[in-house]
Formats: sequence, C-alpha cells, structure tokens
Amino acid sequence: MARIQMPEGNTDQPEIVQVWGLRPEMGEAVSNLSYAVYSKSQLPARVREAARMRIAQINGCTVCQGWRIPELADQGVDEELYAHVENTDHPQYSEQERLAIEYAEKFSVDHRSIDDAFFERLRASFTDAEILDLTICIGNWVAFGRLTMILDLDEACEVRPRVTA
Repeated sequence: MARIQMPEGNTDQPEIVQVWGLRPEMGEAVSNLSYAVYSKSQLPARVREAARMRIAQINGCTVCQGWRIPELADQGVDEELYAHVENTDHPQYSEQERLAIEYAEKFSVDHRSIDDAFFERLRASFTDAEILDLTICIGNWVAFGRLTMILDLDEACEVRPRVTA
C-alpha cells in the first residue's frame, strides 16, 4: 500500500498511475520523459536494457527486474543479457554494454566516482550525443525506480511483468 493518500477516482488504475492525480502537470512531464527514454533513445536496445537491469537490481525493484519488452527480442535482448549484469567482465557483453552497466552502477551507487578518466572511456565507445542519451535514460530509471520504492508504489508498477510459462 502506498505511503501517501491516493486521490479520489481512478481506483481502477494501478497506484503508480493514480498518484499523478495529486499533481497532474508533473505526472504528464514524468510520462513524457519515460516515453522519450523508451521510444526516442537512439542507443542499441541491448545497451539500454543492460543499464536498466543493473539499476533495477540496485534499486531492489522486483517488478522492474522481471519486466521484459518482447519486441526487443529481435534486437538481441534475451535472458542471457539480463542474467549477468552484475558481472561486466562476462564475455557476452560488448564494450558499450559493459560501459553502460558500469555507468549505471556508478551513477546509482557512487556518482562522485564518475571522473574525467571514466568519461574518456565512455568517449572511446560512445559519441557525446550517445553519452547524453545514456545519461538521461539512467537518470530516469534511477529517479523513478527510487520514487516508486520510497512511496511504496512498486507493487503496482505500471510496467508489464515478465510472464513465465
């Protein structure tokens, strides 16, 4: 149950949707940012998903850890991608995927460790536009993952949980 009172109405919606009735103009902005992260990012899907999954693990969001986008399977996003994100040395990851996971972890756990040397490593694999893209994606996932956990909205997260056979 959420830690804040849900607004009247929209009780047929999950709490993560209902809560924005308290501040609809902010809810619209949040929705627009999340939409942009998932539909406007120009990063490869595997890079984004590797970073997203590492953040979900760090935030402790079981719903986000179980969320899969079936349409990404044709872009190489499979269970193997998710299975090893705590180990950036795993041989299945490209250099971009390794860096995205490392960046997500540093951003989430110790942002002050992101120094010029790390940015040089990022620049060796990403353009500045791609670094900005990745930074926006990571910032979105860290912020809203923690928002849902802090307000105890994670049990009703709007993302589609993974269905197991």
